[in-house]
Amino acid sequence: MDAALSRTRLGRLIADGAVSVAGDVVTDPRARVEAGMEIAIAVEEAQDSHILPEDIALEVVFEDADLIVINKPAGMVVHPAPGTPSGTLVNALLAHCGDDLSGVGGLKRPGIVHRIDKETSGLLVVAKSDAAHHGLAAQFEAHSVERYYRALVYGVPDANDPRLRGIKGTNFEPGNILKITTQLARHKHDRQRQAVLFHGGRHAVTRARTVERFGTPAALAFMECWLETGRTHQIRVHMAHAGHGLVGDPTYGGKRKLAAKALPEAVAEAVRGFERQALHAAVLGFDHPISGEKVRFEASLPADMQDLLALLQAVT
Repeated sequence: MDAALSRTRLGRLIADGAVSVAGDVVTDPRARVEAGMEIAIAVEEAQDSHILPEDIALEVVFEDADLIVINKPAGMVVHPAPGTPSGTLVNALLAHCGDDLSGVGGLKRPGIVHRIDKETSGLLVVAKSDAAHHGLAAQFEAHSVERYYRALVYGVPDANDPRLRGIKGTNFEPGNILKITTQLARHKHDRQRQAVLFHGGRHAVTRARTVERFGTPAALAFMECWLETGRTHQIRVHMAHAGHGLVGDPTYGGKRKLAAKALPEAVAEAVRGFERQALHAAVLGFDHPISGEKVRFEASLPADMQDLLALLQAVT
């Protein structure tokens, strides 16, 4: 038996009559088996995916027979969807990997075990084999994957700020580390957004610390954020909940604006004109799902964030 078959896929194979015990086909997943019984599983050759390969350049940080780590540019969607049927990371991976993809779920396709938003840049790991897919998915489910992000936010989170102490779900840990703990779920009236809840939804924990502050008075902070959980839009939603929305975020950036004369007008205009959420997945670490070796990857800030930081640093 292929140890890389998931419980879900095995269930489907049993239901389809592809499993036999001692020569007899079994369709009941609760059927009893005993030591020494011979179990045969007929797995059809993986079919080609309906998603078409496209020759799109990728920045490959690491690749072996089982997985590939990509530094995704801002503006690229991870997986095709009704509004974005092509030009995605999956289209590019199908072309890049060719036949070196296993039949994840019965289809030849890359195993997407986590995603980052279209306008967020940075590191993403993708499985090329079934075994790697299941191994990586288990680590993400256990929240054992190391994920650090860099972000530029409005305001400067500080443990001495009485406003923050009054926001439910926020507190500070030693070292002036902001911790945000809430539930997250789809917004009732806008299915494209996530909303903070304290009952229902999915548990979400984000930590963040200030790396640099800019402006007089302090108007912006360059933050390091790390995830204990990994929910859709988590950092963007949590920082907005704390009153420190990300620069350039059209969905969660909030109404917070730069204080008058906090920065020279040309620099303030560059901040206001930043065209995406200023968020970059900078560090990704996990146990290699096949070798067990601990691996860790880092990706430098993309040019747009580097340029904006350079402007801010020059006037601070």
